[in-house]
Amino acid sequence: MTVIPEPSVPSMRTAIPGPLTTATKSELDIIFDARTAQMVIDYDKSSGNYLVDVDNNTYLDVYAQIASIPVGYNNPTLVKAAQSPAMVSALVNRPAIGNFPSQRWLNLLRDGLMRVAPRGCTQVVTAQSGSEANELAFKAAFMAYRRNQRGDASCFKNSFHGRGFGSLSATRSKPVHKIDIPSFKWPQATFPQLKYPLEEHEQENRHEEKHCLQEIKHIIESWHCPVAGIIVEPIQSEGGDNHASPEFFQYLQAITKAYGICLIVDEVQTGFGGTGKFWGHEHWNLPAPADIVTFSKKAKTAGYFFSDSSLRPDKAYRQFNTWMSDAARVIMSNAVIDEILGENLVEKTAHVGEVLHKRLAILATQYPQFIRNLRGRGLGTYLAFDTPDSSTLLKEMRNLGINIGSCGVSTIRLRPMLIFREEHISPLVEAFEKAFAKLG
Repeated sequence: MTVIPEPSVPSMRTAIPGPLTTATKSELDIIFDARTAQMVIDYDKSSGNYLVDVDNNTYLDVYAQIASIPVGYNNPTLVKAAQSPAMVSALVNRPAIGNFPSQRWLNLLRDGLMRVAPRGCTQVVTAQSGSEANELAFKAAFMAYRRNQRGDASCFKNSFHGRGFGSLSATRSKPVHKIDIPSFKWPQATFPQLKYPLEEHEQENRHEEKHCLQEIKHIIESWHCPVAGIIVEPIQSEGGDNHASPEFFQYLQAITKAYGICLIVDEVQTGFGGTGKFWGHEHWNLPAPADIVTFSKKAKTAGYFFSDSSLRPDKAYRQFNTWMSDAARVIMSNAVIDEILGENLVEKTAHVGEVLHKRLAILATQYPQFIRNLRGRGLGTYLAFDTPDSSTLLKEMRNLGINIGSCGVSTIRLRPMLIFREEHISPLVEAFEKAFAKLG
């Protein structure tokens, strides 16, 4: 496959959406619900940080397929892995891994995924999606809870953990996700709603976090049945890019330890380097390893790592399905890990994030009506801000050749790839300036 050089700037050839995009979506919608399709992409022409749609419009992509593209489009390392004999075998013979693992499976895990296992996590359960990873984590927490007693799992308001029945029960970001779907009546706790800038609201934010921790203890002590686990995102992504301090999570872990329940850290979106550390929860400086850490998206595969051997079911087949992930996906994940570690992409992302935050902070002083509550400093490129009309801003940015995302009610979130560099900052900031000038 010919490697296509990355463009230097966005290039727009048609109005957005273009005629071919509109026509393709209309045809697709006849056989596949295309109402959520935002663009129709020519992935063969896309390269690095840039997307090319079927109308030949070229976008700087700082949304990265909902934070799931780690090292760019048509990355040569990943292309090489995809063309390997091991990949051919994995695709053609796709094994039922639990019963009939290939001779390569041990090395794919031990010498691959386990290289980046969170501190203290010595075992892994592989899965096929982030939702499934969380579902399996719930099962592990329930089965481990006194072995003979099943409890409820607790989650946080505005959380998002997936769309399966179990994970949907813990998802609280938007009511539309749960309409018409029966779910478990699991308790939810308030996730801290911090005020920004953080340095100007230290006392208020400390009080807010203390109140939330007290609520968690009350839920554990008063819920109608025992709580087996608590699931939390390092940064609430779909719920509006909500943050909490390391101290909050340290106290949260202390609470789970005191009550003998499992702490599940949902790193489906924050894992694999986007926050300037390989795992988002590394910013917490926890005194003990996390119990369970789920992953997907940038990992190109899914599953969970765990640190306590009691979280392995007491009997075989209790965490089991036909595929139990896919060796092909793990091969791609190992190629991603090779690229991240070989190119020091986590460290580079931490640096680029600092530069990008400074540029956005300057922009916020110039356009305070459009950039409010800028957050994510010190968390790599995992940046976000609130704006009066996120949908209109998204549309305007796309017209300018920038693909960004939104979350919550009025939040713009940036999710650049790990190969996003300082030279990509100016096109992004200049597009924001043009959009604000037009909208203002």
